[in-house]
Amino acid sequence: MSDAIVSISGLNKWFGDFHVLRDIDLRVGRGERIVICGPSGSGKSTLIRCINALEEFQEGRIVVDGIDLGPNLRRVDDVRREVGMVFQSFNLFPHLTVLENCTLAPIWVRNMPRKQAEAAAMKYLERVRIPDKADKYPGQISGGQQQRVAIARALTMNPKVMLFDEPTSALDPEMVKEVLDTMVDLAKEGMTMLVVTHEMGFAREVADRVVFMDAGQIVEANKPEEFFSHPQHARTKTFLSQILR
Repeated sequence: MSDAIVSISGLNKWFGDFHVLRDIDLRVGRGERIVICGPSGSGKSTLIRCINALEEFQEGRIVVDGIDLGPNLRRVDDVRREVGMVFQSFNLFPHLTVLENCTLAPIWVRNMPRKQAEAAAMKYLERVRIPDKADKYPGQISGGQQQRVAIARALTMNPKVMLFDEPTSALDPEMVKEVLDTMVDLAKEGMTMLVVTHEMGFAREVADRVVFMDAGQIVEANKPEEFFSHPQHARTKTFLSQILR
């Protein structure tokens, strides 16, 4: 894949004696949507947290849009300007309004004038269909709305890559669809996305590739139709039989 915007090679990470990521190789093309799935503890979240340097790694190489992160994280700020991340627990500042949450990073990191940052934030709040919540505080809106604010906040930095770490796992079932619909819209607009999720319906609809991880390794990666219809590895078959019941 010559036009890879994210390239991971020989990635290894340990937590103490625990080898959490083992020889990970993954290339993501511009505009490609990757869904990463697997059992709990398989290293999925750690992998995407390494991409924007929320986790250090001991061996290997990560290159994001030509920026070589390296194990010593020497280009961490450069990478983080290009990569947006949405967490499962929203991570909004409760004492700031929705609009203030969305403008904080553009003003302080990109030195964007406040008026320009507010205009950009409103554009993205409209994109996630909650512009009317701009003056509300996080505690005054639902979990699904908070997660859509988190998506809008990430988008205001105009990232080249979006990372999602189980973005619906903390939501009530009735709120899951509104967040997934927002992510589907992003995918249709061509955003490069890496999504850790157990939402297999989303994977079928949106993913260009589904990556299955187990015990810190990439066990299998394939197009959704092949991944779900003809899994190649016994561990993949067992996982799908449990999650697709």
